[in-house]
Amino acid sequence: MGQSVEASHVRHAIFSAGCFWGVEAAFRKVDGVVASEVGYTGGHALNPTYSDVCSHTTGHAEAVRITYDATRVSYGELLDVFWSCHDPTWRDPEGDQSQYRSEIFTLDADQDRIARQSLAEVRAAGIFKGSIETLIAPAGPFYRAEESHQQFYEKQGGHEVCHLGVAEVHTRVAAYSARYRMK
Repeated sequence: MGQSVEASHVRHAIFSAGCFWGVEAAFRKVDGVVASEVGYTGGHALNPTYSDVCSHTTGHAEAVRITYDATRVSYGELLDVFWSCHDPTWRDPEGDQSQYRSEIFTLDADQDRIARQSLAEVRAAGIFKGSIETLIAPAGPFYRAEESHQQFYEKQGGHEVCHLGVAEVHTRVAAYSARYRMK
């Protein structure tokens, strides 16, 4: 983490896959991820706080914004990490767009296309028992969470307990995009 990256190789991605502490920890282990921050996105309130988001009145998801070196890891490979670090079949029984929902927030048309291909492949493969409930939507404003939430597990001595994936996912989309990473 924190490696110097040529500016033309820097890309961003935003994912929501449950408690943002565990999601961030999973992505921080990926070679090519150079920075991460947790925050809130996908809602309607301006500048929400953790308390606001937990009230289930803002519509925001706990999310992680990843900064990555596109010569070392592709967006498709990051999607495999996303699928592997949570249970995308979980559905909030209240339907309130829970802060813990599974959602991919796309930053451009390429990300949207790749995310939809990856979702279709994961669904077709039957990797998960049950219907995949993951949403895909264009990213809106991302509000950085309070400092106490940033790199939470590293601050706690590395004891990751709130996030365990239910499957290890390796898609053809990721394999293809790995071969054609930015050079």
